[in-house]
Amino acid sequence: MSESKVTNRELNRTLLARQGLLARWERRSVTDAVEAIGAIQSQNWAAVPVALWSRLADFSTQDLHGALRDGRLVTGTLLRRTLHTVTARQHPEYAAAAEAFGALDWRRTKAPLAPEGAVRLRAALWEFAAVARSGGELAEFLDKWVAGNPGVLDEQEVAAQRAKEWRPVRTTCDLVRVPADGRPWSTTPQHQKAAPRPSFAPDAPDADSARRTLVRRHLTAFGPAGLDDLAYWLGAKVTQLRPVLQQLGDELRLHEDESGRTLYDLAALDTTPGEVPAPVRLLPAFDSTLLAYAPTRRERILPAEYRDLVYVKANLQVKPTLLVDGLVAGTWEARVARKEAVVTVRLFADLTAKHRAELAEECEALARFTYPDAATHAVEMEG
Repeated sequence: MSESKVTNRELNRTLLARQGLLARWERRSVTDAVEAIGAIQSQNWAAVPVALWSRLADFSTQDLHGALRDGRLVTGTLLRRTLHTVTARQHPEYAAAAEAFGALDWRRTKAPLAPEGAVRLRAALWEFAAVARSGGELAEFLDKWVAGNPGVLDEQEVAAQRAKEWRPVRTTCDLVRVPADGRPWSTTPQHQKAAPRPSFAPDAPDADSARRTLVRRHLTAFGPAGLDDLAYWLGAKVTQLRPVLQQLGDELRLHEDESGRTLYDLAALDTTPGEVPAPVRLLPAFDSTLLAYAPTRRERILPAEYRDLVYVKANLQVKPTLLVDGLVAGTWEARVARKEAVVTVRLFADLTAKHRAELAEECEALARFTYPDAATHAVEMEG
């Protein structure tokens, strides 16, 4: 395959187009949007509706909550051992690939574990969680199960798990999150229940097929991308992905970026010209566009000089950001007090009057979306 040159600006516009950030998607369901985004990072629960609002025209948070209530969407531990929201129909491939890449190995000792024993343990836990359970209930069940099934787990492994209240087992992709005690989906999910289909089930996707599927999904949502980008996002090793790319063969097209790095994309997909205008957009905390590439390969959307203003290393946070001309140009936060909703923007550089006006309009719309019951909605700009 020959390589075609692609500029950072073309990569930027291609990313925005595929993410619904050049023009908000119209007449697209919330489930279709989640699949197009390529899994929504969800450890900050308030970020999920904002991610969809930024990409969907006429989006209502109730669309998200409805899809979660009826099981079309699920939230659980998947890529890189991190919470993501995906569709129920795509969850099995995400789970199988995450396991195949070794991201969800729950063992905490080097004690041998018979495969059939692991399947029995997980199957029992999955069946118990057919009804939503708290972390304490799951830990208590696991304690009783290993006591009633001696020899399945080594005593050292049992001790290590009990020291962590069985959290490594409770946070595999076999379970998904639900609100605690029947609370609404607007609260942070706390309890857990069985995943739509467990990754250990006989009819679960095989590892090779799941790996290929997730590479396709990443390239569809974030491509063109380098081998290190794919490895980072999928929680895999580069050596694990090289044979996957070879298996995809003619499905792929090669590009070369401005640094001479080889990028992969699906041959059926086109790149977007760099001269296409990009509107101001607001991205939530942990937005996937800022995490879909290797940490030193994010210049298509995040200028290098702003990296430390967005990523907070002390607590591994990724701040909510704003895009101007397709690139991160500041951060924002929303708050409400005494029925006044305010979106405060911290700019990294001067903006034109046109961009300031566009940003103010987008921020006010976000304030109204986030706090619809507030009496007033305001925007503050710093910088």
